[in-house]
Amino acid sequence: MKKSKMAYSLVKLRLAPVFLSFLSCLTLPSNSTIALDKTLLAQQALSYQQKIKSLLRQNQPTSALEILKQSRNLALVDLLAQSFPTRNVNAPTTETIKQVAKNQNATLVQYSLLYQNVNVAGKRQTQTSDLVIWVIQPTGEISLRQVDLKAWQSKNKTTLADVINHLQQSHSQGIEGHKGIIKISDTTQNSSSLARKQLHELLIQPISDILPTKPEARVIFIPQDKLFLVPFATLQDENNQYLIEKYIISTAPSIQALDLLAKRHNSNTKSTQDVLIVGNPTMPTKPLNPGESFSKLSPLPGAEKEAKNIASIYNTQALIGDAATETTVVKRMSNARIIHLATSGFLGNSIENPGLLAFAPSSQDDGWLTAAEVSKLKLKAELVILSSCDSALGKITGDGVIGLSRAFLVAGANSVIASYGKISDESTTTLMTEFHSNLTKNPDKAVALHQAMLVTMKKYPNPQDWGMFTLVGLP
Repeated sequence: MKKSKMAYSLVKLRLAPVFLSFLSCLTLPSNSTIALDKTLLAQQALSYQQKIKSLLRQNQPTSALEILKQSRNLALVDLLAQSFPTRNVNAPTTETIKQVAKNQNATLVQYSLLYQNVNVAGKRQTQTSDLVIWVIQPTGEISLRQVDLKAWQSKNKTTLADVINHLQQSHSQGIEGHKGIIKISDTTQNSSSLARKQLHELLIQPISDILPTKPEARVIFIPQDKLFLVPFATLQDENNQYLIEKYIISTAPSIQALDLLAKRHNSNTKSTQDVLIVGNPTMPTKPLNPGESFSKLSPLPGAEKEAKNIASIYNTQALIGDAATETTVVKRMSNARIIHLATSGFLGNSIENPGLLAFAPSSQDDGWLTAAEVSKLKLKAELVILSSCDSALGKITGDGVIGLSRAFLVAGANSVIASYGKISDESTTTLMTEFHSNLTKNPDKAVALHQAMLVTMKKYPNPQDWGMFTLVGLP
C-alpha cells in the first residue's frame, strides 16, 4: 500500500511540469497588467520539490536530475531558443546531460536547494532543508551527494544565506578607488576568509572524492538561487588552498543553456576578427530617467590604462573619452569577436531594468546602455568582458542572474566575464592584461582566466583582488 501511494504521488506530481510548460507558452502584450499569482507559482515549485525528494528517497538520482532541469523557470533557455528556426526546446534527458559534459570535456557540478515549510512563532515559513549536488563526469558517470543543511547551519551557528550575504558585503567594503576597492581591513579579510572556508565545506567537501584528480581539470559549476553569488574560484579548503589552484573553473546558468550556447556557436557560420576595447568613456551627464536623482560620475583613469594595455596586445586602438559614445560602441559591437568594456556599471532595481553601462553621451543617445537594450542586439562575439563593479550580479531567477551578463548571452555572445563585486584598478589591470595575453596564445577562455588569476594572485594575494571575476557560458 505504501509503495502504491508513492507511485500515485509521483504520477500526480508529474502534472506540475505540464502547467508550467503551458505558462511558458503564453505570450502577453508588453503593456499587459496580467500577473501570475505568486501563491500558485509557489505551489508549483513545491510540487517539483516534493517530486525530487520522492525520487531521491527511491534512489533515482538521474531521474531527480531530469526533474530538476524541468523545474527551473528557464526564461534564458527560451530566449536562447529563439536563435533556432523551430524555437522548440525540450527538457534535457539524462543522455543529453551526459553529452553536454562530454562535449565540454568538463565535470559538471549541479547544485539544488530543497525547501520545507516550518512553523516559526506561529507563522508558516519556507526554509532550506537540504542541498543536493549532482556531479556529471565527461565519461557519463553521474553521482549524487545530499547534505543536511539544517545540521550544517546548526554546526556553524549561521545560515547559508547569511554566509553568502556576508561574503557579498565584504566585496563592497574598503577604500573606494576609481573602480572599487584598493584596501581592505584585516577584520574584513579574516571574516571573509571564514565565509570562503564555510562555503568550501558545504559546497565542495561533500563531492571532493568524485571531483577530478588530474591537475587543472575543467569544472563547470551550475548553481541555484543564492549560490549564483558565490565566487567559486576563491573558496578555500582547510589547508588554505583556493579552488582555482586545483581546477579550471567556469559557471553556467543551466546545463540546458550551456547546451544551447554550444549549438548556437556551432551553427553560426559568420566569423569576425574585430576586437573592441573601451575604457574611461566620458560619463553621462543626465540620469537614465528624467526626474531621478543623479550624482556626477568620476572619470576612470585606471580603466583607461587597462584599455590601452589590452589594445596594444591586439595592435588596435581603444575607444577612450568622447570617442566612446554609446552609438559608436553599439555599432562596433555588432561585428566584434572580442568586446572589452572597462567603464562604470550599475545594478538596476527591477526585472525590467536589471543593469546598465555608462558611455559617452552624444546627440544620438543619452550614454546609458541598458540590459534591455543589450538583449535586443545581434552580436557575433566569442567573448564579452564587463570590467566594471558588480557586473555578474542582478535579480536571481531559476536559471541564473538577470543582469548585464545574461543580456549579452541573449544578444549572441558565447561567453561573458563579469564581476561579483567591487574591483580595484591596479589588480584588475594586471588580471585583464594577463588574461588577454594568454588568450592570444590559447583561445580557451577558461584556461586564460585561470592562468591570469594564478599570476595576479602572486602579486595581489587577497582574493578580492584576483577572484572577483567569473566566466559565464562556453569555456
